[in-house]
Amino acid sequence: MAVLLFFAIHWYVSLFFQSFFHHRYAAHQHFTMNKVWERVFFVLSFIFQGSSYLSPYAYGVMHRMHHSFADTEHDPHSPKFSRNIFSMMWRTKVIYTSILKGKLAVEEKFKTNVPSWMKFDIVTDSWPLRLLWVAGYVVFYLFFAEYWWMYLLIPIHAIMGPFHGAIINWFAHKIGTRPNKVNDTSTNLMPVDLFMMGEGYHNNHHKFPKRANFGIRWHEFDPVYPFILLFKSLGIIRMNASMA
Repeated sequence: MAVLLFFAIHWYVSLFFQSFFHHRYAAHQHFTMNKVWERVFFVLSFIFQGSSYLSPYAYGVMHRMHHSFADTEHDPHSPKFSRNIFSMMWRTKVIYTSILKGKLAVEEKFKTNVPSWMKFDIVTDSWPLRLLWVAGYVVFYLFFAEYWWMYLLIPIHAIMGPFHGAIINWFAHKIGTRPNKVNDTSTNLMPVDLFMMGEGYHNNHHKFPKRANFGIRWHEFDPVYPFILLFKSLGIIRMNASMA
């Protein structure tokens, strides 16, 4: 029971920070925050994403490229140009790493106001640190796993962030519904997004990328949006115009 609880917590909290901080803040600037809070969310993202921590800067730049070039040969992760989900994930990794290390020439519009803390990201991107996180997961499972099959969850822990990204970038361009007319293959994965914290409303998001609430219809509850409203009420963030 402890293992499944740990997995669920890692799944949802890691996904929350990727959706709230990396996606809605770093990439889309749905809201603003001061530099102190920005650094706090950098650190919290690292703590809860663990071995699969993603640089908000590299993620933000790459996601802006995805919107600008959706389903074209310049899209960093379109399933149209990959044989399978694994080749798409590898292509995404190569582009992500090239952005992080400054080896890819990127248009200025993709970099403008994207939060950057390179000293932090270079340290947290190190393989020894990532492997240390994985070792921690293994030790936890050695103590608490009750059945052999539970150990199969460890690889998902190890790549949790990219795993979430692959679900959306592959399946939310291949299956699901298309309630909004867009110029790409984005879909809504499920009527009520219980597993991806609103990210599964991918077609909604592509239609209205400036909208902080990814749910549109009465049944489309976006679990991250109430936290955005809470943080706004506490003065942690400020909503940008036309982003609510």
